[in-house]
Amino acid sequence: MDSLLKHMVDMTGHRDHTMLDISVISAVQELARASQTRVLTIMHVRGQQYVRARASICAGGTARMEEPADVNTPGEPIGNFPDLAACIANNETSAVTLSADGKRTLWLPIWIGEKVDTCLEILHPTPYTSDTIHVIGGIVSVYRNFQNLLDYSERDSLTGLLNRKTFDDQLAKMLHVTAEQESPEPGQEERRQPSDAEKQWLAVVDVDHFKLVNDKFGHLYGDEVLILIANLLQSSFRSQDRVFRFGGEEFVVLLRSTTLDNAQKIIDRFRMNVESHDFPQVGQVTVSVGFVSISPYESPVIILGHADQALYYAKSHGRNQACHYDQLVSGGLLHAVASNDTAEFF
Repeated sequence: MDSLLKHMVDMTGHRDHTMLDISVISAVQELARASQTRVLTIMHVRGQQYVRARASICAGGTARMEEPADVNTPGEPIGNFPDLAACIANNETSAVTLSADGKRTLWLPIWIGEKVDTCLEILHPTPYTSDTIHVIGGIVSVYRNFQNLLDYSERDSLTGLLNRKTFDDQLAKMLHVTAEQESPEPGQEERRQPSDAEKQWLAVVDVDHFKLVNDKFGHLYGDEVLILIANLLQSSFRSQDRVFRFGGEEFVVLLRSTTLDNAQKIIDRFRMNVESHDFPQVGQVTVSVGFVSISPYESPVIILGHADQALYYAKSHGRNQACHYDQLVSGGLLHAVASNDTAEFF
């Protein structure tokens, strides 16, 4: 009982989805003595459902966030997991799969209203007792309720992406972590990351000619375009990246721990996914992107300003492209402009 209470306190003490995921699988792993527990994302892309692991823990190990095996796909088709697919299609709360080698998998979709985008997967070699199922059910209920509360306060109501307020908090955390990584040890000189080292990045995304979409097809189709682009953002970027809607047709992405080349590839993959997508009634839609590396020595408003300058360059030089601020400046294509800390870029 003490262990259960400790886990409940830990789960409800977080204000971040990542730590909430870590807490719930740690609790289930310990209390259910599972061989493996995972948090899965159920993703909808172009009318199809995909399954992708976002956190996992094995017996005797520690919980960790998961990276997709193939960053070019949104995950495994849900058809690869027929029992889970049937469970979700029938709006059921659990399903069990028994593999040929006798291993049991317990699926627990996390329903929020009539939607499910998260599922717990619990592996155990033998059936669970009714008492264990009762404990797991209680943990899942707390997890679902708290996830719902976080979603309500953190997410944009139209697209389901993280909102502007959450962006401010996430960027502040990223700047703090980056500052700690670059701070010198006692007695050492200040450390600077080499140019080819992994960095954090901020990208501003804007839908090209979005006003024409609204004017020609109406706001309902405009809203559908935004929802579909939000889905493409979520499927194109990695699980550790964060995607936000700033309002209107503007989105922001925080890319964590990658090089310039990889950041460019990831952003271009998203841009090309949008370009190749067939938007109902509307047809083809494109996006422009401006991005910049994040420095703890600059204020958030300056970082946003630099990304916005790169975005403006992309939109005024043909659209449907991704431009890196520092490359534009070093190439003489863009002049660095000092930003006012009180300026509003969006």
